[in-house]
Amino acid sequence: MTERGLVVCWLVLLGFGIVSCERKEAGQSAPPGTPVILISIDTLRSDRLPAYGYNRVATPAIDRLRADTILFSHAFTQVPLTLPAHVSMLTGLYPPEHGVRDNAGYRLRSEGLPYLPLMLKEVGYRTGAAVSAFVLRATAGLDAGFDFYDDHLMIGAKTLLSDVQRDGHDTLAASRDWLQSVAGEPFFFFFHIYEPHAPHAPPEPFASRYESGYDGEVAAADAVIAALLEELKRLDVYDSAIIMLTSDHGEGLYDHGDYEHGLLLYRESLQVPLLLKLPFSDRGGTSVERAVGLIDVVPTVANLLDIDLTQELPGRSLLAGEDEGDPRPIYSETLFPRLHFGWSELFSVVDLPFHYIQGPDPELYRLDQDPGESRNILRDDRRALGRMRQHLEAYEQSFAPPSEEDAETRARLAALGYLGSTVGSDSGDLADPKSQLETVEELKVAFEAYAQGSYEQAAEAFQAVIDTQPQLIDAWEQLGHARMAMGQPQAALEAFEHAMELSGGSPPVAGAMASALLGLGSLEEAAQYAELAVDGHEQSRDVLAQIRIRQGNLDSAAPIVEEALARRGSRLGPLLTAAELRFSQNRFQEALDFTDELLAEFGDRTDWPSIRGVHYLRGSCFARLEELDKAAEAYAKETELFPTELDAFTSLAVVYTMQGNSQQARASLQRMVEANPTAVAHAKAVQTLRRIGQPAVANSVLQDALRRWPQDPALRDLG
Repeated sequence: MTERGLVVCWLVLLGFGIVSCERKEAGQSAPPGTPVILISIDTLRSDRLPAYGYNRVATPAIDRLRADTILFSHAFTQVPLTLPAHVSMLTGLYPPEHGVRDNAGYRLRSEGLPYLPLMLKEVGYRTGAAVSAFVLRATAGLDAGFDFYDDHLMIGAKTLLSDVQRDGHDTLAASRDWLQSVAGEPFFFFFHIYEPHAPHAPPEPFASRYESGYDGEVAAADAVIAALLEELKRLDVYDSAIIMLTSDHGEGLYDHGDYEHGLLLYRESLQVPLLLKLPFSDRGGTSVERAVGLIDVVPTVANLLDIDLTQELPGRSLLAGEDEGDPRPIYSETLFPRLHFGWSELFSVVDLPFHYIQGPDPELYRLDQDPGESRNILRDDRRALGRMRQHLEAYEQSFAPPSEEDAETRARLAALGYLGSTVGSDSGDLADPKSQLETVEELKVAFEAYAQGSYEQAAEAFQAVIDTQPQLIDAWEQLGHARMAMGQPQAALEAFEHAMELSGGSPPVAGAMASALLGLGSLEEAAQYAELAVDGHEQSRDVLAQIRIRQGNLDSAAPIVEEALARRGSRLGPLLTAAELRFSQNRFQEALDFTDELLAEFGDRTDWPSIRGVHYLRGSCFARLEELDKAAEAYAKETELFPTELDAFTSLAVVYTMQGNSQQARASLQRMVEANPTAVAHAKAVQTLRRIGQPAVANSVLQDALRRWPQDPALRDLG
């Protein structure tokens, strides 16, 4: 027995009941207080690991772990989406039971659920987690029961959640102090890394070693696992611990026409690795062939630690014998096509060797003979089809759309004229997602353009998709974000309104509406949408604070700002909002300090639209402090980064005038109208020229503008 094993025995004797300190036969139980480590490698297909027979990637750490573990050959996720899959993993419940059906718009309500960290905390465990993706942020409800939950991610205004991630080594580094502090105690550690998730851009040396970006990311993930396992060994925890390694879902990789996941329910998206290490590696190197699911994680831990479950779960212990009941079908679902595109949702059930997918065009496959699911035998085996359909009838398939998660939200939607989404109702024939893969590829091009900061190209691409499929919620929403990034809040608002109508009130879309209305100066209406979104979309807290600041309600804004600053996670929005609050409180140097911190962390990133306004705010602070050279420099920087920011140009012209440089003032306004050949920009130029004492130039600009836009009311009012 190792020194760590002796420590576990002393813990048992001192506070967790007297049980035998001998190793348990067949690994059916573990001493109370045994450390539990749950490792989730996001988007990892089981069939892309050497442990499952793949030979094109090297994963030495996972291979070494496999020698100490029981390998489950047929493990399946309950939904190929990160947040709901992890909720099933941590509750032992199917999505219809825990209620989280998508990555956005749903929040885990852990009260009354068999949530693993809460269960272990109740029996004396220290609980910690470190995650690498925005969708698993604490504010999604996952932090319940955790003493330590690190989700510190560099988050800007991107709406592409897949881009909001951190390197797995950084996630481990954030965990080391906590692991060190609990190494001598009973503890549960949930460790999540994101490396195999798209975009597949592995770091060196893996990028050069592998032609496949996905394989390179798998190898990079293995390097993180190697570091974690080494840390557990250094802390003398590894030998005596229960360790599970799994994934939330797989990846399409074009096996059935879809590159990523969430849209379809084929095996490549559903089948995941699952390795279980028992204390002292009991049963190491063995395999289990029956079908299991992520819902089996919680009952397995409860079984090993002799924890009584307060409710009956659909999952069962992974250590249950083959003779314990009939083989159990494994249910999976995806509502992603319905919630985001208006296409049909899909449901599936695996009862080996069969896999049945229910949708407008149902499919049946025999996995032992056709693991690639290339031959639909729906019409060839009617008996198997009937049995699989009967299995599926046992699961609840109705669902509430994300905006209808509570009565208060429904009331707010009704007040704004939205009566709730129709996505959860029977709306007739819907397209099968697999028939829409060409549209998915077109959307992928548009999303990539947006992610690269090519907002005009992205807007054109999203509009082209909408022209043929106007029911696509995501396309309307992203069109709005692209237009916001282009400095077109009115056009953005129109796109967001379409997305709101189609979704019936998605919190992220409501938050986007609030931002657009704020940009247009419609503060009361913006506040209504921000308050609607704030519970399900944390960035809306920053928007709500900004609205309160613009309304002059600083006392109301202050606690929102301080709460946002105190949260780990998103930093860009809270820092900028805090700077705006300090400016409004005439605390100009403190406002500058916040912008200094923001720029030190994020830099001048034009690919994050919410960096917009930082240099403008700095210019305003310097102007109030009568440091005109610095003010001019800051305003000029804002115009350089964001040439659609009209107020930066006009403020720069005012500062130049205060410095006695009227020629530069006129030049800045000339650059503004050249960069923005619109009636609004010309009207701003006329107003500013009059303000800085150049009426003749103002009249000349006005006459030219009236010739170009003779019916524009703003210009005519200036005449």
